Amino acid sequence: MKNLRRLICFLLLGLLTVTLITACSTANNTSVTSHTQNDNCRIVKHTMGETCIPHPPQRIVVLGIEMLANCVQLGFSPIASVYESDNSLPKYLQGKVSKVESVGGYGSPNLEKILSLQPDLILADSYYSEDRYNQLSRIAPTVVLNLPYPSPPWKEQLEELAQVLGKEDIAQQLLNDYWQRIEQLKQALGARRHTMQVSVASTNSQYGIWAYGKKHFSGTILSDIELQRPPAQRGDFYIIENISEETIANIDGDVLFFVTSDASDDQEALEKLRQRPLWQQLKVIQRNKIYFVGDHWANSDIFAINAILDDLFKHLVNIP
Repeated sequence: MKNLRRLICFLLLGLLTVTLITACSTANNTSVTSHTQNDNCRIVKHTMGETCIPHPPQRIVVLGIEMLANCVQLGFSPIASVYESDNSLPKYLQGKVSKVESVGGYGSPNLEKILSLQPDLILADSYYSEDRYNQLSRIAPTVVLNLPYPSPPWKEQLEELAQVLGKEDIAQQLLNDYWQRIEQLKQALGARRHTMQVSVASTNSQYGIWAYGKKHFSGTILSDIELQRPPAQRGDFYIIENISEETIANIDGDVLFFVTSDASDDQEALEKLRQRPLWQQLKVIQRNKIYFVGDHWANSDIFAINAILDDLFKHLVNIP
């Protein structure tokens, strides 16, 4: 009986020892993992979960031109990006953002090409990238930003990217500079901004005629300046689609900024529109207050925002 008790005590002591050793081993592993995360990477929460990204990342691949532009303004130099079919940067970015390696078109990146570039961070958006997140995250740590369609306000996009990259201070300075330019515009325009109706519209053969609402990036800038919009463009919406020739008065105003790219289809659609009698009846056309501007008016990166402000200074303030 006495020997049995000794055996039981011995077994219990052995079990306790094993348990303590295991617990210590587990604690040490957890500590090492945590230590590695703190030293070599930083955990970032995003729409697809959590990802530990290097800090600072050195080889960034971005799957959106506007993310590329914002990355550059935040102090990074991505190694690759998606481009449109002609593999060129938009005009408003040329000379400001160095052309980087192409990994295909927006919405259809070449995963093999991305893999060959050995990125240490992939930045994607939620509109096209949620379905291929697992594939991308096997190549490199991948962060999916909250960019559905229609996109959130441009300020939120800049701030979210800055948080991911740990550059909140630079983003705040960019926003401060923006608000300073807004105040300069407001002072230069004076009381005119409270009565001037500014219309923003565009056209092509596929979508016809459309106008941009107050929720659009360009609309939020006009609201910040306290410029007014034509009645049809005053709602809290992104765009007005399918404007017919009979309702083309919806794009009329004291000033019309007509967004057009160099695409031949856009130009052809615009030329056809110019031949229509109802186009000639618009008061803004009769007053010659239409200004043709580039497709930066449809984009949301900080370069595009400042380019829009440049146009507003040029056409509304620095009038010959």
